[in-house]
Amino acid sequence: MQTFTLPTNLNGAELRAELNAAGVAIDNAYDSVAVDSNELILKIADKDKAKAEAVVAAHNGTTIAPEPTIDEKLATVGLSISSLKSALGI
Repeated sequence: MQTFTLPTNLNGAELRAELNAAGVAIDNAYDSVAVDSNELILKIADKDKAKAEAVVAAHNGTTIAPEPTIDEKLATVGLSISSLKSALGI
């Protein structure tokens, strides 16, 4: 476990993706990113701390959930684009 200064706008999912893109191995487990008062706690290897510091310092996560894609919206009602096209004869 490594501790860092807590970013102003923290988005755990985005931070995990940014860390993985920078070569810092971190998984999607619930406990891999935690917050304790004004500290960010990451479950990463000691050797990755320097890389992670740069990523955390640059992190500015979004606080608004992303808009679902058309595929995701159709999936909520049990459809897909291909099945919709087929039903419409397109």
